[in-house]
Amino acid sequence: MIEVENLSKIYSGGSETPFRAVDAVSFSVRPGEIFGLLGPNGAGKTTTLRILSTVLKPSEGAARVAGFDTVREPEEVRSRIGFLSANTAVYDRMTGGEMVGHFGRLYGLNEETLNRRKELLFERLNMEEVRNRFGEKMSTGMKQKVSIARTLIHDPPVLIFDEPTVGLDVLVARSLLQTIRELREQGKCIIFSTHIMREAEKLCDRVAIMHCGRILTEGSLEELREKHRQSDLEELFFNLIQE
Repeated sequence: MIEVENLSKIYSGGSETPFRAVDAVSFSVRPGEIFGLLGPNGAGKTTTLRILSTVLKPSEGAARVAGFDTVREPEEVRSRIGFLSANTAVYDRMTGGEMVGHFGRLYGLNEETLNRRKELLFERLNMEEVRNRFGEKMSTGMKQKVSIARTLIHDPPVLIFDEPTVGLDVLVARSLLQTIRELREQGKCIIFSTHIMREAEKLCDRVAIMHCGRILTEGSLEELREKHRQSDLEELFFNLIQE
């Protein structure tokens, strides 16, 4: 469902040495799987996800999402993904219902399908409190629920979560992680970027540890523990990035 091959993103700095934000990254993600990108801030996780979501073009290599090339067929890719980050904005002067509906129409849903999807998501995410509330009156948790709903409104087969729990209180974060688990059970192909070890341990089927733009290791948690002879994921992580 997602195929990444030798993907690189290079930024030129004039007379300075070019900076490789992503450096020859390769991985694949299957339907019904949560693939974790685990790394500190600046590791290259967000740049990789922005390439997959067609916001950025790679300097080298290629990526395919749901069978479509992110550079040659960006519109096909965008119609098949949902993207959620900690920085997703909510419009102050629109209600939760209006925002979710707006994004559904952008994805080309007819009114019947849109209304059916809205009701399903509002019930699943317990969103009645935000249906008629303006964005400027929403709490952080309420805004995140709206962001989740608009990410899922078109029922995409591929979902990209970039540090989605940053800034959330423990209850909202827990609810979001449970929603992601349920999406996996529905067969969605999911990438989950985080720097929180506990989230990766509880949620991900496979994990890639990124640092300085490169993938240092990749596999299931059991495979990584056996390969690196370290039972504690946090210790494994710090040992790798400090080498």
